[in-house]
Amino acid sequence: MKISFELEPGDIERFHEALERAERRVACAEECDIVAAARHSLQTLPIETAPGYIRQRLLQVVELLEMLEDEAWALPQLERREVLKLLAYFSDPEDLIPDDVAVIGLLDDAIMLELLLREIRHVVAAYDDFRRARDDLGAAADEAGRISRARDLARRRDQLQARMRRRRVREAVTRAGSTGVGA
Repeated sequence: MKISFELEPGDIERFHEALERAERRVACAEECDIVAAARHSLQTLPIETAPGYIRQRLLQVVELLEMLEDEAWALPQLERREVLKLLAYFSDPEDLIPDDVAVIGLLDDAIMLELLLREIRHVVAAYDDFRRARDDLGAAADEAGRISRARDLARRRDQLQARMRRRRVREAVTRAGSTGVGA
């Protein structure tokens, strides 16, 4: 069965208010605390019994945690804050629909994750490309090979992060142009 629904401006506004609360949490919390709270939520929420749509979105949180903790990727601070905002919302048990409400408690989390993942899709795509590049480079057997691999991987990371930023800027300019902002 497929269920569709429309979010009206008032609904979107409630999501924005909840997101602003998450932003305030990011501003006053340590990154390690937000990451720990997200990991705790992953361990304690009934994800395995959630509907498929919700389960798929919530499992993407695992990938975001891996991205934050990947030292070789070294996610820049601006993008880091966006990911942390998403994790802060996800780990808040008293968000729009409290997580302990049977069947629908995780629905708002899945919707917010979908909305925020769309906003950071260029970050996620760049990280996916980085992981593939790292896998393609393989392991080096000797010191010189490890140094060369690290140099190649850093160069690829820098290229992907530059691409990620260009795409975000281009999209923001396009969005501003289509809404008449600045015209």
